[in-house]
Amino acid sequence: MPISTSDAEIDLDKLRAELFRRAKEAGFDDAGIARADARGDLPARLDGWLAQGRHGDMGWMAETAARRAAPATLWPDARSIVMLAMNYGPDEDPLALLERRDRAAISVYARNRDYHDLVKKRLKDVARWLAETSGAEVKVFVDTAPVMEKPFAEAAGLGWQGKHTNLVSRNLGSWFFLGSIFTTLDFAPDARHDDRCGECRRCLDICPTKAFPAPYELDARRCISYLTIEHKGHIALEFRNPMGNRIYGCDDCLAVCPWNKFAQSAREAAFVSRDDLRAPLLAELAGLDDAGFRARFSGSPVKRIGRDRFVRNVLIAIGNSEIPALAGIVWPLLDDASPLVRAMALWALGELGAGGELRARAAAALRAETDEGVCDEWRRLTG
Repeated sequence: MPISTSDAEIDLDKLRAELFRRAKEAGFDDAGIARADARGDLPARLDGWLAQGRHGDMGWMAETAARRAAPATLWPDARSIVMLAMNYGPDEDPLALLERRDRAAISVYARNRDYHDLVKKRLKDVARWLAETSGAEVKVFVDTAPVMEKPFAEAAGLGWQGKHTNLVSRNLGSWFFLGSIFTTLDFAPDARHDDRCGECRRCLDICPTKAFPAPYELDARRCISYLTIEHKGHIALEFRNPMGNRIYGCDDCLAVCPWNKFAQSAREAAFVSRDDLRAPLLAELAGLDDAGFRARFSGSPVKRIGRDRFVRNVLIAIGNSEIPALAGIVWPLLDDASPLVRAMALWALGELGAGGELRARAAAALRAETDEGVCDEWRRLTG
């Protein structure tokens, strides 16, 4: 299937085979191609999801909706989208950590280097080769750009969007990052993958906060990943106990998928869990100031939520720990500069049995407090 360029005639079938070989050499574990116009259903689907408010306070999703759902709007010259997957599979069951009440559970993908930087660098290497070889134009995108990667990866044959809305692969299970190369080359597309979830609903049933209104639907406002990472305010009372010790993200719906029988541990060293992030002590994390937080999570995606939101999450985990001895670490945080921290320190102490002592301080604390969210916590304690 040759095409003409200003330099030479290119056999797209041979180019495609070499492209996939180069991608494997660059560290990608799977590859497929979709047409840029393959998912004409996406604008209506995204608009419906946004109209229901299920994006929560992720305002950027609404702001970029037109470009996100239609690649032609993002780049009109694009003809093909090369979708690439990179495995980050864990070497242990992430669900086991949820039983260790004195420890923090950080989502598997965030236990080492920020994947955006590494995946984008590898994508650029592959895309540069493609452009130099073919003379075609290319653009690369990884997650942060307004591209609906999961539907296009499904269209490219990499897997299917499961009932939890994440992509599932027969080759990689649930544990892989996605990146895309948009190009002006008109490659033949791969066949779209069939849905192989069948009657299984393990991912739906395990969700601690019931974030799935129905199969294949996600209400991000109830998702622990959203609450711990994207949500900037106080976390609603109804979600705190279900969060358990999950302080950054949640892997439950991924971890229970039966297709993980084909998953393998990450072969990229940057995605292997750092020892200090596998099961860190809640007591250590709660005491981090801004400088300590930045040092501890240097190079990690955790760093982007900032110290205040992070400690907010840690305090919820401490409140769920049922370890009264941890209260000693929490008391000083009642005077923290951040209202997010003050509020959850108050809640955690109440959960750990310090309600009587707190009620004795409530009147003075309410007179001095300026944040309504913290005031709500004091009022809840005093009835």
